[in-house]
Amino acid sequence: MNALHAFAYGTYPYVCLTVFLLGSLIRFDRDQYTWKSDSSQLLRARQLRWGSNLFHVGVLFLFFGHLFGLLTPTVVYSVFISVPAKQMMAIVSGGIAGLLCFIGLSLLLHRRLFDDRVRASSRAMDTGILLILWVQLVIGLVTLPYSLSHSDGSVMLQLSHWAQAIVTFQAGAAAHIAGLAWPYQIHLILGMTIFLLFPFTRLVHVWSGFASVSYLVRPRQLVRRRT
Repeated sequence: MNALHAFAYGTYPYVCLTVFLLGSLIRFDRDQYTWKSDSSQLLRARQLRWGSNLFHVGVLFLFFGHLFGLLTPTVVYSVFISVPAKQMMAIVSGGIAGLLCFIGLSLLLHRRLFDDRVRASSRAMDTGILLILWVQLVIGLVTLPYSLSHSDGSVMLQLSHWAQAIVTFQAGAAAHIAGLAWPYQIHLILGMTIFLLFPFTRLVHVWSGFASVSYLVRPRQLVRRRT
């Protein structure tokens, strides 16, 4: 189990990140016509609108909350907020965002599974990635009571030390999360697996969303009259 734990939380993250980055680059280079979200908005549009908006608001908050929450060194934020207070803030805000995301994702999943026309126009990977995201979200919500039982923020520190050790290529990163409760461990494995599957799904359109920020700083287009 020690060897398995070391692989799952010390080696597997780098496998997932490598496939995530190289796979996205290769797909953009070779299959740009598949680089899209495969919208089906003409079918059952009202449910799609509610589900998509709730899901995207929730998932964006959760993504950036995890990103900055895990990767910000303790010495940086401890000047402004204590570790227990930061954990409680993460539980409350993450719980609200998680609930919004859960409602939206459940609507999207219901629409894709139980609407004959949407299901007929869906690929297996479309439904599969929604199911994985839904399970990941449920497990994330399950971790909230566990986090409340560790009000001193010790588990949050373990998770942040692990994440920071991974991104800074430190040896023995897996040791930081040894002995964590099962919801945290499954949540981490599923989260890394989503990055692994990312280049092979419609999730690649996320890159385009982030890239669209460049439109704010690009030079203005000059349109000349035909002479």
